Amino acid sequence: MATKVFMEALSPTMEEGKLLAWQKREGDEVTNGDVLAEVETDKAVMELQARGAGVLRKILAPEGSTVEVGKIVAVIADVDEDIEQLIAGADAAHTSAPAKPAATPKAQAATPVPAPAAPKPAVPTPPAAPGARVKASPLARRMAAERGVDLSHVQGSGPSGRIVMRDLDGAVPEPAPVPLAAGGYEDVELSQMRKTIAQRLVESLGPIPHFFLTAEADMDRASDARDALNARDASPRISYNDIILKVVAAALLQHRECNAWWMDGTVRYFDEVHLSMAVAIDDGLITPVIRNAHLKSLREIAVETRELAGRARERKLTPEEYTGGTFTVSNLGMFEIDQFTGVINPPEAGLLAVGTIVEKPAVDDGELVMSKRMRLTMSCDHRVIDGATGARCLQTIKRMLENPLAIVY
Repeated sequence: MATKVFMEALSPTMEEGKLLAWQKREGDEVTNGDVLAEVETDKAVMELQARGAGVLRKILAPEGSTVEVGKIVAVIADVDEDIEQLIAGADAAHTSAPAKPAATPKAQAATPVPAPAAPKPAVPTPPAAPGARVKASPLARRMAAERGVDLSHVQGSGPSGRIVMRDLDGAVPEPAPVPLAAGGYEDVELSQMRKTIAQRLVESLGPIPHFFLTAEADMDRASDARDALNARDASPRISYNDIILKVVAAALLQHRECNAWWMDGTVRYFDEVHLSMAVAIDDGLITPVIRNAHLKSLREIAVETRELAGRARERKLTPEEYTGGTFTVSNLGMFEIDQFTGVINPPEAGLLAVGTIVEKPAVDDGELVMSKRMRLTMSCDHRVIDGATGARCLQTIKRMLENPLAIVY
């Protein structure tokens, strides 16, 4: 019996997906669970799996096309089965960017299962000669372009010397000029992630009544504690961001009213703290989640933040790793930004924006001293958090940062 292959909702907020590469070709045998294609969602590059067995008889959406969730992209059937009626109007169901889909039918989300890594040949094919055509998978071409890697200098280990994703590990980026279109400008198609960011910002800053609270923390003692911890040669080294995440998790336990979601008619207050941390990637922003951050040591948070940030930049996060946060921390201190206001990530009710640490004059016990200072701005959803409520939470965060004993416990 024929099986329709649908574009599945591979992330909770996915409305359409871009087919980067078909891993199976028409005529290939398929078993249930086989990886059929690589799909760019609004958050990551995921794998579309077969939900039936047989032969991949027809591919209805070519590589590079954008397809709405719930639309048919291929048909699996027996080799002699008649599928003409099945595919008779399917071609009209697809859109290719930049066309706008008319509607988004509901589709049941499926958790993708990572495919086993293909064995690497013992002798890789040498890099292509100058001017020669480079064989590479569509995903490898996309990631190489994002990383600034010249594929003509990369050895391919795939079939017939094809360059695949694993061959990019360790490849050195090379600066390359970007040619502009005629008229002195360049029109760049929006990625699925950038489309979702635009939509989410409109949904957040428009309907949500934001208000902002700013405080300045004395980071001298936190700096001393960090230096002392890193002097022990333990790995990984503790960063200021790790300390901030640890403090925010501890503070939210004391201020449950800020560790909440707005649910359109109800407010959900959480007893556990699942911290979303904003990570900038080449094509936008994603917020991986540190689960149960209030239960983790400073060193455990340091390990997890690095692992999650690395997977985020490689577009390898699973939906479980970037959904379900209860509060967000966004840190732009490394970019020497003194202070900024962040947009709340719904349904969360709060976000902490962290600026850079600046050494400047301050008064301590009536004396003028030089002090490391850091500005914190808390964005609050006024439907959930009142002014005094948010102020008390931010005050607790400030006091904990100024007292290292509140950080390490």
